[in-house]
Amino acid sequence: MSHIVTVQDPVTAFVDFIEPTAAELEAIEQEMPVILADVDLLDAQIITLDRIPSELDARRIRRARRRVLAERRALANRGGVTSPEVA
Repeated sequence: MSHIVTVQDPVTAFVDFIEPTAAELEAIEQEMPVILADVDLLDAQIITLDRIPSELDARRIRRARRRVLAERRALANRGGVTSPEVA
């Protein structure tokens, strides 16, 4: 009969490394406007998935894309790092 052994020690050995550092939290805070703009763009795109986009939907998507680009530009001008993403 084989015994089941817990793996608590190996799993919790890196608990200190699981939490984000202060520098990582600051980077996330700097990128938050870009993240929120991306969420708004995704919301606008999701709305149009189950129907033909109206003119209002198209304007909302265009506005959201412009906001994403503006926020990415602002972040780049502040010296933050953004990952290139195809929208």
